[in-house]
Amino acid sequence: MRRLITAFGMVVVFLVPAAVLAAPGRVTDSDNLKHFVTIRQATAKHHDVSQALADGYVPVSPCDEHHGVGAMGIHYLNPALAMDLVLDPLAPELLLYIPSGNGLRLVAVEYFVADVGQPHPTLFGQAFDGPVAGHEPAMPPELVHYDLQVWLWQANPAGIFAQWNPALRC
Repeated sequence: MRRLITAFGMVVVFLVPAAVLAAPGRVTDSDNLKHFVTIRQATAKHHDVSQALADGYVPVSPCDEHHGVGAMGIHYLNPALAMDLVLDPLAPELLLYIPSGNGLRLVAVEYFVADVGQPHPTLFGQAFDGPVAGHEPAMPPELVHYDLQVWLWQANPAGIFAQWNPALRC
């Protein structure tokens, strides 16, 4: 029985991500797929919001939805990671959650870099969106930044790096 549970867990962690990420309109580059599997492993504990809070993430937005475009969800920011200007794929600055019947569901990670005059950041061969000013009422408008959403936990018909997910609603 223990072997069966372990085998099932391996299927969920390794095969399901590859199937979701390699679906039409998704990234199929093998190096990025390997990175995404590793990032899913590193962030899997954050399906439990209390673990995200314990790791320093705090909610910084209501559920962000744009009519006709989709949703991003509720942003949980780790201030220490957001202020260090270091891009570590295994430590995203933000986690995105969507309300569900059982509380909140992790749907994506977001990488955030404050604009301090550096070259346009890229990760996974993808240029970040920006620079953009604060785009939430609670975000200071002077906080110009770059960001990159990666929809690792919820398929996004607009693409894995799209800002908005048309399949989601708040």
